[in-house]
Amino acid sequence: MKTRILSAFVAENIDLAAMVLRRGGLVAFPTDTVYGLAAAAFDSRAVTEIYQAKRRAPEKSIPVLLADSTELELVADPIPPAALNLASRFWPGPLTIVVPKHQAVPLAVANDTVGVRIPDHDVARAILSRTGPLAVTSANVSGAVNPTTAQDVLAQLEGRIQLVLDGGRAPGGVPSTVVDCSNSELTILRPGPLSLEQLLQALE
Repeated sequence: MKTRILSAFVAENIDLAAMVLRRGGLVAFPTDTVYGLAAAAFDSRAVTEIYQAKRRAPEKSIPVLLADSTELELVADPIPPAALNLASRFWPGPLTIVVPKHQAVPLAVANDTVGVRIPDHDVARAILSRTGPLAVTSANVSGAVNPTTAQDVLAQLEGRIQLVLDGGRAPGGVPSTVVDCSNSELTILRPGPLSLEQLLQALE
């Protein structure tokens, strides 16, 4: 497979990326944290290809990105009140909220819970608005450096994915904070740009 690289600042390329994703392909694009590798969230076969492309351990779940908070009900059931409060305060932004998984979300994405967020990046949200929820994880080989440019993605995944949208350097450079809201007590599963103190303050 030859991996195409196209400008993310051309509307037709955004449409093409969305089409590739709807047809079960893999596309890398910039987010507000790092470059992400995406597949249609409800397409088990496509999500499985993310694991193969990244050499990712199958027991690791994949977060889901949304274009809008109204889509949360498509991937979470039930939706904890704390998750709604944090989403209203920090989305779009670098916070992944772990919630009970909706039965419609394939096991290829996650088991009992799923991480969800809305990226604060125009390119990512333009794609998401055309595709609906996407399973997205960092566009690198598992364990390797997090990609902040399209060239970083190509260096690791060329020949394994269909398309990379080049939107320049990802502004964040650090993966999102991951907080577990599936239990009564908030737990940070991965440190990131937002601290536990900031999250707890938002819930006061």
